[in-house]
Amino acid sequence: MRIEARLRELGLVLPVAVKPPPGVRLPFAPVRVIGDRALVSGHGPQNADGTIAGPFGKVGAEVSIEEGYEAARRTALSMLGSLARELGDLDRITAWVRVFGMVNSAPGFASQPAVINGFSDLVLELFGEAGAHARSAVGMAELPFNMPVELEAEVRIAI
Repeated sequence: MRIEARLRELGLVLPVAVKPPPGVRLPFAPVRVIGDRALVSGHGPQNADGTIAGPFGKVGAEVSIEEGYEAARRTALSMLGSLARELGDLDRITAWVRVFGMVNSAPGFASQPAVINGFSDLVLELFGEAGAHARSAVGMAELPFNMPVELEAEVRIAI
């Protein structure tokens, strides 16, 4: 329970399972375990109660880089919540393999890496060397629910 203890030390809370907006169906698993890998579907920022967290809009227009960074950090918590529910213990994560970060970008916005750093910085702070990961940070014309960021990942787990 080392990772969960570290979360408590930092005053961070993992949100409950995502509560999509009314009328929205999510017919896929948030986490799919195959052997010693867990593939994590796209996640966005959540409030502790599972609702999608703002701010909403495009980074570089309605959302600042700093707000985008915080949204990416909240997305890490969202993803960790899904992993904890699936794995039972976040300490089963032995390595963060790959992260794909998407930023809802205003035209001309080109600082996607600075936004997705919010996710990477928290994972590295919590997991240390096991948090080191390959990563992409790209701009998108739109993201679901007008979220500023969405991330997906692959982690290696102890069986």
